[in-house]
Amino acid sequence: MFTTRYGGVMLAHAYLDRIGACGVLTGLPQTPWRRFDQAQIACHTVLALLLGVGSIEQVKTLLRAQAGPLTGTPVSPELHTLRPRLSAIADQVDVLALQRTLASAMLALAGESAGIFYVDDHFVPYSGAKPVAMGHNGKRGRCEPGRADTLITNARGLAVCFTTGEPSHLAKTMAPALDQLRQIIPHGKIMLGFDRGGAYAEAFTACHERGIDFVTYRRGKLAEHTTGPRAHTVTRGRDRITVHLTDELIDFPGYQGPCRQLTLFEPSTDGDLTPVLQVLTSDLDAPAPDLLFTLKGRWVIENTFKYLGFYGIDWLLDYHAEIAANTKLIDNPARTQANTAIRAAKADLAEAQRALGELINADLSVADKNTAIPGAQQALTHHADNIATLITERNKIPTQLPANQINPDAKRALLRAHRRAFVMTLRLLAYNTDTWLADHFNTYLQDPNEYRAIMRSLMHHGATITYTPQTITVTLDRHDTPRVNRALTCLTEELNTTPAHMPGDPRPITYQLATR
Repeated sequence: MFTTRYGGVMLAHAYLDRIGACGVLTGLPQTPWRRFDQAQIACHTVLALLLGVGSIEQVKTLLRAQAGPLTGTPVSPELHTLRPRLSAIADQVDVLALQRTLASAMLALAGESAGIFYVDDHFVPYSGAKPVAMGHNGKRGRCEPGRADTLITNARGLAVCFTTGEPSHLAKTMAPALDQLRQIIPHGKIMLGFDRGGAYAEAFTACHERGIDFVTYRRGKLAEHTTGPRAHTVTRGRDRITVHLTDELIDFPGYQGPCRQLTLFEPSTDGDLTPVLQVLTSDLDAPAPDLLFTLKGRWVIENTFKYLGFYGIDWLLDYHAEIAANTKLIDNPARTQANTAIRAAKADLAEAQRALGELINADLSVADKNTAIPGAQQALTHHADNIATLITERNKIPTQLPANQINPDAKRALLRAHRRAFVMTLRLLAYNTDTWLADHFNTYLQDPNEYRAIMRSLMHHGATITYTPQTITVTLDRHDTPRVNRALTCLTEELNTTPAHMPGDPRPITYQLATR
């Protein structure tokens, strides 16, 4: 029997067991060690993340004697044990295959063999001294060294898969993530929503080649619409609202697949309908209002990034990097110099034109003007010919060249990603566990504003864990709030209908609330 202040996190075993994570973690590559098998190491990391340990370094803040019973050990692994063990597992495991296995099990638990998904990228800043590629940090509004993580979630906001790479725009970074999504759902119909950052023909083509429908906003200025708006009355919750939309097929430049354009109209101050935004999609069958509200639901992935900050997704984890030649295309300085010379020549031409105009209107005799005008005209011809020559020479110069051709010493640091990717998979698993438990908890609590915060605080709720040869019993301490006690009682009864198990332990876990 163990008393622990972290007893609430034992509820996580219910979700981990339901999606088969116990078997997956038990099947991780084995590394020779005296204590703690690979399943206990990975499971302890997930539970520590649920307890608010954002970085691996912070596990030393947990009380080892009280965290150990959470995974069936007297004490939890120390930092100098956990870090090399995670590294050893990450060096041997296929992280993408692990991610696909967990995602497939998660979607199977929710009964999703198709559906709506959202994709977006997240910039991870790097503050070290290595020459890491630059990217735009939206939080600070400036370019910084770092990496770009591309995440795909389902309509509920559960993390499905992610990829990581050098910073770029969403239209480029989403392609590897789409490959992972299509392997997770090999045959089902997928609708993918994303924001304007991916509204390029390159992204549309990537979706079309993988048999994935897309829906996104049009970038830039609104295009002309060829049909008049129609009123659609839809039900949203208890309200019935009317939206005015045009629906037409268009040809999107650079994209060869089908493209449908929806234009949303809203009444202006004078009562006339005014177009306010346009939606592009490859789905030719879905009702227009449904597509509009599907894209509006894209905010779930923004909330996902907000919640994932609790699990430390911005931590670097591994400082190792490979230094390679920088082959990224950059602006050619020779082309820049040629453009500067052309601008200077055009300025000289403009000055010669002004001089000719001043000469014609000058207070000179006709004979003097006739003598000076041919020279001024020759100067104009000379400057015009010079500009034509400079433009011809400029056009022979490439606009961009690899950085190492311009500067032979140009280098780029390629951060080693597999260790961070493995821990990132555990972070996403912890986030999905928290979200699943919070949703089921709120079924009984009915508090849409605070249910996530309450569930997160319950991770630190005290409990008594009793181990017997046949069962494991988790007795949660009573909460100070009666409504939370009622919701916890209902939640434990629900979880007990399908008994959970720890990784590598066949004994069922029974949850109960302490009596008064």
